Amino acid sequence: MPIATVNPANGETLRTFDALDEAGVEQRLDAADTAFREYRTTGFAERARLLNQAAGLLDEDQQDIARTMTTEMGKPVKAARAEAAKCAKAMRWYAAHAEELLADEHPSPADVQDSGASRVYVHYRPLGAVLAVMPWNFPLWQVVRFAAPALMAGNVGLLKHASNVPLTAMYLEGLFRRAGFPAGCFQTLLVGSGAVEAILRDRRVAAATLTGSEPAGRSVASIAGDEVKHTVLELGGSDPYLVMPSADVARAARTAVTARAQNNGQSCIAAKRFIVHTEVYDEFAERFTVGMSNLTVGDPMRESTDVGPLASEQGRTDLEELVDDAVRQGARALCGGGRPEGLAPELERGWFYAPTVLTGITPAMRIHREETFGPVASLYRVGGLDEAVALANDSPFGLSSNVWTRDPDEARRCVRDLEAGGVFFNGMTASHPALPFGGVKRSGYGRELAGQGIRAFCNATTVWYGPEPVGDTAWARVAA
Repeated sequence: MPIATVNPANGETLRTFDALDEAGVEQRLDAADTAFREYRTTGFAERARLLNQAAGLLDEDQQDIARTMTTEMGKPVKAARAEAAKCAKAMRWYAAHAEELLADEHPSPADVQDSGASRVYVHYRPLGAVLAVMPWNFPLWQVVRFAAPALMAGNVGLLKHASNVPLTAMYLEGLFRRAGFPAGCFQTLLVGSGAVEAILRDRRVAAATLTGSEPAGRSVASIAGDEVKHTVLELGGSDPYLVMPSADVARAARTAVTARAQNNGQSCIAAKRFIVHTEVYDEFAERFTVGMSNLTVGDPMRESTDVGPLASEQGRTDLEELVDDAVRQGARALCGGGRPEGLAPELERGWFYAPTVLTGITPAMRIHREETFGPVASLYRVGGLDEAVALANDSPFGLSSNVWTRDPDEARRCVRDLEAGGVFFNGMTASHPALPFGGVKRSGYGRELAGQGIRAFCNATTVWYGPEPVGDTAWARVAA
């Protein structure tokens, strides 16, 4: 895939870039290695100062970088601005909390009194250069949720971004440089996917994080495993959205529209399978279908647009094939089901797809098992909670889940039984810097964000002092 900015709203190629050659990659790996040796010794106060400076610059750049993201991958510009604001928030959160999250951990003296130590604790140290292989759908947020904690921990970052968002990738490198981070602390590698293996195998790369497709995750995990390097993987999702009889159906349906159509439907954590109790199914289906039908599809640069184009022509083709397969086998489109009509002439070459609600889904259909990356919802009717949970878990993915109920017993059962990295009640899944994010099954492993995210790329070091004092410091024995 060429490294290029192609406007998905009209198919126009705006700019192309040459990939880094081997010498260029080598220079950047060496710069990262050199930077780490010095940057790892900085204190939390200095790292926080730099990260807060980056957040301030991002706030100033919000409108411009939002338009860049919209131009490169098609999200509505209002959503792009919100993404930039969220990134600045996450930077400030980690700047404020990193020292606390990575504070030395001291075991109870009673637990280690037989260890022979006069002092023992766990100390978190950075690993080194972390390679981030990132997707295009949230081109700022996906990167910042790795970069902010990694930099605050004392690591340095190497970004291999998706090939269709090079301007956003280069902006990120420039942002951290302008904020004052030392040269080499955060670098963008304009390379194709074929270059990832050699970079990951390089001794100067300590670990990797990937957000993307299952095949990409398998590849990176395999290479990293062969090199015995730590990885965090956030892969696909086909999140269930359960609606039970006690729910506020009107609010559940309104929220469902946002949950499915956010980011033009191109979100791993978007709700995709709507599993509704038969007692409220008809009301929910009607409200949900009307809401999806009323979304404004069009120019993503317009403030009034709710759904822009898909990010690539291949992405739309993949979505069309999933829907067509389902319809051929008996599924019915309550709305949408194809390319939208009535678009402005300048958008006719864009990669748009109409918001769609499908019903009559069966296990024989591809859409029952595969992730739909676009504004297409699968609607199921169930007779009770047991059936709802079984259907929700009948997926190779387990990223997040949504449950609408006012019944505390139903809530407890869902927390216990849903196979997912998150359970969100009476609302939609959202990532937040203070909450761990990740999944199970084929949605990946490890966690981003919160304390788990910053410690993911740290060396948890046991520090043990024997009875003999070190220097002039006299420590009481842990048994005292």
